Amino acid sequence: MIYSKDDLKEYISCDNNFLRPSNLKEQYLAKVLNYPIYQLRKYLKLLRKQEYYINTANGSRLKGLISLWYERRKNRLGNKLGIEIGPNCFGKGLSIWHIGSIIINNDAKIGENCTLHGSNCIGNNGRNKAVPRIGNGVDIGYGAVIIGDIEIADNVVIGANSVVNKSILAPGSVVVGAPGRVI
Repeated sequence: MIYSKDDLKEYISCDNNFLRPSNLKEQYLAKVLNYPIYQLRKYLKLLRKQEYYINTANGSRLKGLISLWYERRKNRLGNKLGIEIGPNCFGKGLSIWHIGSIIINNDAKIGENCTLHGSNCIGNNGRNKAVPRIGNGVDIGYGAVIIGDIEIADNVVIGANSVVNKSILAPGSVVVGAPGRVI
């Protein structure tokens, strides 16, 4: 979690690090032409700033208001992109490859260096409010759904369009299918 300005800088520099513009020309073109990667990086930066102000508020009304301001900006951009991620769900190094239909329950806990390929849902199963706990380095394929009170080990690869509703406790597993099974 982000508790200092140094933590904030580290999280922002680690997020979506896979496609960082290499020079000022590429950075300028990404901004002017409104590339999706530019919008995703902007969304993640707003998310991390919201987390910083929530975690460091300690009763400060000013920081509480600033966190609400960042939350509003994040939610407006998220509504355009089709992304809904609550604060303090992900560790540093979050990578999102595609915009559109990414829903993460506010109570989900997901480790560092995780990858979302788009059209993902991580949340409760509708019967209770329990949500998944996901380890570090998990790669979640396009259209994958992870629901319920389950645990996913480190470095698991979840295939495209998989529905995972049972715990995967073996690190480095590959999960495919609906319902998800280890192959």
